[in-house]
Amino acid sequence: MSSHKRLFVAATRQNDGKSTICLGLLHILKEKYSMRGFIKPVGQHYVEQDGCKVDEDVVLMRDVYCINNNLKDMNPIAVERGFTENYIQEGGLEKYTKSIKDSYDRISADKDLVIIEGTGHAGVGAVFDLSNASVAKLLNSKVIIVATGGIGRPIDEIVVNKALFDQNGVEIMGVIINKVLAEKYEKIKKIAGLGLQRKGIKLLGTVPFHKKLTYPTMKQIMDATGAKVLCGEKFLQRKVITILVGAMEPYHALEHFTPNSLIIVPGDREDIILAVIATERIMGSSNKVAGMILTGGLLPHKGVMKVVKDSHSTILFSEDDTYLVTKKVHERRVKIRATDKDKVKEAVQLAETYLDIDEIINQL
Repeated sequence: MSSHKRLFVAATRQNDGKSTICLGLLHILKEKYSMRGFIKPVGQHYVEQDGCKVDEDVVLMRDVYCINNNLKDMNPIAVERGFTENYIQEGGLEKYTKSIKDSYDRISADKDLVIIEGTGHAGVGAVFDLSNASVAKLLNSKVIIVATGGIGRPIDEIVVNKALFDQNGVEIMGVIINKVLAEKYEKIKKIAGLGLQRKGIKLLGTVPFHKKLTYPTMKQIMDATGAKVLCGEKFLQRKVITILVGAMEPYHALEHFTPNSLIIVPGDREDIILAVIATERIMGSSNKVAGMILTGGLLPHKGVMKVVKDSHSTILFSEDDTYLVTKKVHERRVKIRATDKDKVKEAVQLAETYLDIDEIINQL
């Protein structure tokens, strides 16, 4: 094995912002370590890429940092539907640990530093004997735990997670508290830092919550709802800031159509649909709505459709009813993608500003 540094980024629960932290770390550690690699040994949310199923975070890191490793090596295990049941019945731990080790060896061969991203909290994957704690041990890596803002809850969760890493003999470098609300920032940084210190754990960064990172694009809305594009495909990268359900009278609705809003409306509510398009024309090009989803499998009248097709935003069409579409929109996971240039920049800036990089390098 080459003499490189390794850093495992774990979290106390899903959606704590591990990938945002990994993005930032890969950037800010480049001064010290010019050859950086990335691996997510066990991935749960995969996409089809280059003919194989790989975790979406792997695609993000590869595309943003032009990492030239094989995608399958960057995510040796994609937990597909039925994976857990098959494992419980048939086993296969040796095969999977070998696969992780072999992939890791190939990735780390010419690297100064490899960042390893975990999946969910320390115990995720324990059901098939590959919890984050056991994978960190397998790869002989130190760990940073990411938790989300607050004092009591994150410290409680960090202690539980640390216990599992301790049990596996894995060293915790410290903790990053992420997504801290601006008005509580100073208090949380101070008190959580003291609380962790009492437990013998270092606070390596307190990162404020940035609303911008949570805005999806119309493309992400389309993916989350399974809706089809009726028109305006070229506007799919437009950001969605507010979400409105068009169920009111058009003259009330007009007050709510702000720039970058997504309007979810039954396909037969022609009055609302026309009101949105009229508003868009009045607002001018710099203040466009993000788009519309026409629901219920209904399309407006031919004459209205003609106007819709001339719209300067994305119009999606869904067979689902308004309630279900709205539910899917609100429950979606917001992931940064390589095409979200401003979000990638934001993640890097947050890491540069709020992480104690000297301490991280010192501990590596």
